[in-house]
Amino acid sequence: MNADESHTKPEADNSEIKKSVPWIYYVIFFAVLNESVFNVSTPNIKDQFGLDEAGVSWVVTIFFIVFGLGIVIFGKLSDIFSIKNLITVGIIVYSLGSVLGFIFQAWYPAVIVSRAIQGIGGSAIPALVFVMVARFFTQEERGKMFGLITSTVSFAIGIGPVLGGYIAGTFHWAYLFLVSTPVLAALPYFRRFLPKERRGTGKLDLLGALLLGIFVTMLILFTTKGNWIYLFAVLAALILFIVRIRRAKEPFVDPALFTNPKFRSALIIGFLIFGTVMSVMFVIPLMLSRMYGLNTEAIGLIMFPGAISAVIFGRVAGNLTVSKGSHFVVYIGFGLITLSLMIQSSAIGFWVWYIGISLILMYIGFSFAQTALAESVTQILPVQQIGVGMGFFNMTSTLSGAVVTAVVAKAMERELFAFPLHPIVSDIRAYMYGNLILMLSLIVAASAILYLFTLGKNKEALQPAKKPV
Repeated sequence: MNADESHTKPEADNSEIKKSVPWIYYVIFFAVLNESVFNVSTPNIKDQFGLDEAGVSWVVTIFFIVFGLGIVIFGKLSDIFSIKNLITVGIIVYSLGSVLGFIFQAWYPAVIVSRAIQGIGGSAIPALVFVMVARFFTQEERGKMFGLITSTVSFAIGIGPVLGGYIAGTFHWAYLFLVSTPVLAALPYFRRFLPKERRGTGKLDLLGALLLGIFVTMLILFTTKGNWIYLFAVLAALILFIVRIRRAKEPFVDPALFTNPKFRSALIIGFLIFGTVMSVMFVIPLMLSRMYGLNTEAIGLIMFPGAISAVIFGRVAGNLTVSKGSHFVVYIGFGLITLSLMIQSSAIGFWVWYIGISLILMYIGFSFAQTALAESVTQILPVQQIGVGMGFFNMTSTLSGAVVTAVVAKAMERELFAFPLHPIVSDIRAYMYGNLILMLSLIVAASAILYLFTLGKNKEALQPAKKPV
């Protein structure tokens, strides 16, 4: 039986579950919103606390670290406990972190801790949403839902800087903590519509989760601090993690996943693409502030057209993935992102709306790439590995935002790319930004080539979704 056939029949047939679909999109919006809503306010936070670029990047980075790990942890817990109870805990913790961040806004360590708490609770939402889609819906329904979910995710990432700029400019950046609190409105509906599941009696591999957490944290510290001790800790944690998952009876991550070469390629591609886009979202507000002297409201306005385009073209990406297959959509997405970054790198110092127009292409391309990559992963994994596979794929993609953003912040702090390289850029102040974004465009192009020679050979992904019999 191939992957397509094994995914056709949902685990549960409950008409009540479908009533929760609008709330799925609602909560995924507020979960992902926190990935980008703080980006545009980093100059304000930097000035208030007297931080450098590497220091202020932790407002974004800590959320990514905890959010990424939490996605896999909640994915594993969904095999043991009911989704209804898990998402209840996640929403409550997410809201708690938001309230604490607002209350303790004047103390930077408390701001970081609150962002971590937000990441813990918020990670439950995408993790459990993907499990719900895989467990309760047919393949054809999944294809359409992936498109709508990606549309929602892209819009949240896109509207985040716009909303963040308006709130930080009109009120104060600390009010950004309260942006996610409306997620509480979905809680009674999930409690009502989700089924009462009786799951297995397994247990969570806490040691494996701890080792993976140490690995990720040490990796971020190495990229931000540059201390070789952290690199040794990274290697030690990675070796111990590999040993643990190979020996544990119920490992945190199934080692069989990594024997699939296409899945390994999907992890690398997801890491590069998501990390590139999120690092651009970190760089652009700082660049617009320094190069053009724009305030947070103006920066948000520049990014607004891209956010709107994500809403429209995310749905288009989902429909095309169902009708044309994921390969077609992935190549369009990679091409648009590459083109966008090349335009951005060339337009720095010129009319500011050149940047805004090019961001539209990036948001559209990201919507296409993310939708099709998610569908590609479901095509290359057997049904029993979809939950943990999607969890690890989403974790890797999310953590890439932390890793790549930290690397980019460090490069900006040391002005590593502040030299004439780009053939079009002549403004000395623009050298660093132009060169950096140009190099990121080459990373996307390399990802497209990797996809072509690995996942691109998966013929099933070329086919439109089959209707269940």
